[in-house]
Amino acid sequence: MKFPATQARYSIGILAVTGALLGACVVTPGPYGTAVVTVAPPPPQVEVVGVAPSPGYFWVGGYWGWVGGRHEWVPGRWEAPRPGYRYVPHAWVREGGGYRLHEGRWEAAEHHNNEREHEREHERR
Repeated sequence: MKFPATQARYSIGILAVTGALLGACVVTPGPYGTAVVTVAPPPPQVEVVGVAPSPGYFWVGGYWGWVGGRHEWVPGRWEAPRPGYRYVPHAWVREGGGYRLHEGRWEAAEHHNNEREHEREHERR
């Protein structure tokens, strides 16, 4: 089936505009990279923690990630220490009628101390 020249130009124009509009879209993840999900994560799995690969390493426990519309276990791992930082583990937090995964991250120890001081100040009031 042949399209008249006008219809072909119209179709190409629609495709060009659609491509331009879609190319301008920016999809940003939530603050921790995951959406709010309505299914609570299962209890943590029991993991066998072997021997640290080097002195000073510490174990970061596994967690339930959200992959393909379901919870999927992400196994724990050994991490090297980072002087001046502390590791904040993954945590599911109730939010907006569901749960949001706050992914594990390294924070400056100073930041952690400032948070503690803020909490103490709030308790004094």
